[in-house]
Amino acid sequence: MEPTEVVRRIHATAPQLVYEFAGAGSLALWWLHSEGGSSRTILEATDRYSPPSMASLVGYLPERFTSAETAGAMARAAFDRARTLGAEHTPVLGVGLSATIATDRAKRGEHRMELAVHDAFGTSSYSLTLTKGKRSREAEESLISHLVLHAIASASGVLGVPLPQLLPGEELTAALEPSEDVRAFVDAKSEWLLLQPDGGFSIEPPAGIAILSGAFNPVHAGHWQLAQAAGELLGRPVVFEIPLRNADKEPFDMLEARRRAAQFLGRAPVLLSKASLFGDKAKLFPGAPFVVGVDTAQRILESRFYGSEAARDESLEGLRSLGNSFLVAGRLRNGVFRSLGDLEVPARHRDLFTELPAQRFRADISSTQVREGWMEGSA
Repeated sequence: MEPTEVVRRIHATAPQLVYEFAGAGSLALWWLHSEGGSSRTILEATDRYSPPSMASLVGYLPERFTSAETAGAMARAAFDRARTLGAEHTPVLGVGLSATIATDRAKRGEHRMELAVHDAFGTSSYSLTLTKGKRSREAEESLISHLVLHAIASASGVLGVPLPQLLPGEELTAALEPSEDVRAFVDAKSEWLLLQPDGGFSIEPPAGIAILSGAFNPVHAGHWQLAQAAGELLGRPVVFEIPLRNADKEPFDMLEARRRAAQFLGRAPVLLSKASLFGDKAKLFPGAPFVVGVDTAQRILESRFYGSEAARDESLEGLRSLGNSFLVAGRLRNGVFRSLGDLEVPARHRDLFTELPAQRFRADISSTQVREGWMEGSA
């Protein structure tokens, strides 16, 4: 994917940012400004080329400029600055980059990059040691600037941006140092997180809502249309939920959760939870209707996810006792549109399932199709 396309997609998202860089990364700034709309994204950018300039940013003179600690300190300072410059109720990011690359003289040390992005989730860090002597200064600058765009895209909710190709033996490492709110969630001191559209976490438990749960990899027009149609039918707001664990899929970590949750910045709140089964979700959010597709409804009725039919029945009875239910949307699969009427719902559970009529909602699109389009676009 060309930098211009990545930048256009970044500029179409809500987050604004302050970018602090040293040693490399100026090309990334040029790319960001080369497309119209950069004023929606860039609040401020500074090249911290001299030691006094770096010290004025982070509050001390780093022993090593190109280190994860320095990049993290730059990103946190950039985030604080972004909060003072950004528009009210607008999500902001702080981006910090420190690198040492080829120059007009031989360097004794490694050619390296340390990159960090700070937001409500904490500090996401990216580290790469380049194979020395295999690229020109221009090529190293281009590679690092591509990685800057990739990191900004991930933090802004732009999915499907491929990483630049590395040389054999090179490895980009990524990690998240979580914020206090995220740490409490990771350590199971809190059972859910609610990310607000402004990029902050809410401490108030959501009430009077319906929940649309999914992987959202990526979120697409069909999801937004489903939430709107379900909300109109149910007469209550629909909140998206991303479970880190799923009964039918591989779990993912907080860095991936952050990437997916960022898609909702500026648009809608999104819940993060570890509840893989709807029985577990019901205990967290009693009384909430769950908005699901017909494929998910079929899995809810399959005893293999519970261990036995008796366990499935017990789980669904538990949902009923908590006041939860399911609103089921139809879906096109293999050229056939399937709806709730195509499922074998045991008589004792039928009252838990209500159909969302196709005349109210039908969107023949899937996240899989969108991802396949990404691969075609990057081929």
